[in-house]
Amino acid sequence: MEQEYYLRVGKASDLKNPKERFIYRLFEIFPGITSWLILFLIVFLSWKQPFWVSIFIMVFVIFWFLRTIYFSLHLWSGYKKMKENEEIDWIKKLNDFGNWKDIYHLIVIPMYDEPLEIIRDCFRSLEESDYPNDRLIVILGGEERARDKVESSIKQIEQEFGSKFFRFMVTWHPNNIPGEIAGKGSNETWATKKAKEEIIDPLGIPYEKIIFSPFDVDTVVFPKYFSCLTYKHLTTEKPLRTSFQPIPLYINNIWQAPALSKIFAFSATFWHTMNQGRPEKLITFSSHSMSFKALIDVNFKQTNVVSDDSRIFWQCLLQYDGDYRVEPLYYPVSMDANVSKSFFRTLYNIFKQQRRWAYGVADIAYFLFGFIKNKKIPFRKKFSFTMESVEGHISWATASIMIFLLGWLPLLLGGPEFSHTMLSYNLPNVISRVMTFTMIGLISSIYLSFLLLPPRPPQYGAWKYLVFFLGWLLFPIMMIFFGSFPALDAQTRLLLGRYMGFWVTEKHRK
Repeated sequence: MEQEYYLRVGKASDLKNPKERFIYRLFEIFPGITSWLILFLIVFLSWKQPFWVSIFIMVFVIFWFLRTIYFSLHLWSGYKKMKENEEIDWIKKLNDFGNWKDIYHLIVIPMYDEPLEIIRDCFRSLEESDYPNDRLIVILGGEERARDKVESSIKQIEQEFGSKFFRFMVTWHPNNIPGEIAGKGSNETWATKKAKEEIIDPLGIPYEKIIFSPFDVDTVVFPKYFSCLTYKHLTTEKPLRTSFQPIPLYINNIWQAPALSKIFAFSATFWHTMNQGRPEKLITFSSHSMSFKALIDVNFKQTNVVSDDSRIFWQCLLQYDGDYRVEPLYYPVSMDANVSKSFFRTLYNIFKQQRRWAYGVADIAYFLFGFIKNKKIPFRKKFSFTMESVEGHISWATASIMIFLLGWLPLLLGGPEFSHTMLSYNLPNVISRVMTFTMIGLISSIYLSFLLLPPRPPQYGAWKYLVFFLGWLLFPIMMIFFGSFPALDAQTRLLLGRYMGFWVTEKHRK
């Protein structure tokens, strides 16, 4: 299938046609303008129309209460299925397929300057997985610009694990390639192309028989990941047009993380666990898996974007005229929580990581432009994806701020005429009671986070549990500073055309 040019767009300036560039630029501006307009209106209308704003906020908090219940049900359902899948003997189920060992796994691990300990944990988990190691092709992708820092570590990994798999290869991604954004996506693309040229094509392995898994370097696969993935691949209706999404658990170094970092680590896990129960809304994130044939069809193009993990899904959706989906695995992989050398440095890194994730808002312009160009995708599918993505990013940037402000803003700005109404008297009480009920969802999250905690190392005292629990009570306020603000930052940068580069999350183990 010939690839259309619009699949390769990274930002508006990549388009040569002025009209198309203008349309794409409008789509880039749209999320930021919308979020800032909403925040402006809640202040302005609290002053001019406090009565209607008060009605709106009561409906809004009730809506979020119901949404919390809805998400909590999906969260616990996803957790239950994950625990069930961890107990299944997937190799035994695979034995019902006589040809399952024909499936190879290509695992590409791009890295920058991460410590040897982190890389070793990743490779050890691959070696200890229950899938035959002679069906694993493992590529470790280093960055040429960081070669002096990591070459000794990479040589150590090659010495320890080079003979453990069917094939192992180290690649070095060159610096300053024109048109590239230096980062995970471009490194990953380079490493994958090298694997194709030097391993897959010379050996004649059919692309349809390869499952491609791009993993962050801190990814630790649980023992049955590849057998579970292979079974899902063999039993899904259209395996060549399906990505597979595990549940990310940010627990590798969770006991080393400050309480606030722990909470954001679990909140990310909970969000992706909830989304497993909504496969029609699911898109790829971080470490995931897909058919190598699909990657070939979209021509590996991940070099000019920041959010490469989600962009590959939108590329495939457009490439296959809407006939592409993400299958939830309900099976975990684990990664590192955000930990730096100091508490305040960790907070700064949490903000920057959240901003990078929120910069996935750039995908909205990409797929909206693609939807205009591709007339074959059903309108219903276009509308569903658009509403889900736009609402998600706008809520990310505004919902926490709105809940915080709207309970008192009409009282502050509405003037004496409004302050003497029965509605102004009841507004704080109604919001307070609804938000109290909403705390049920928070309590549920706290309980589940304790269930997911790995065993406490002996060097950490039991008081860590108490600090962790108390930290959760700050979560609603933290969502403003480390949720809405980073999202607003990302959307504003896109709005102003101040495009972000790829920020590598610092990996630190104490």
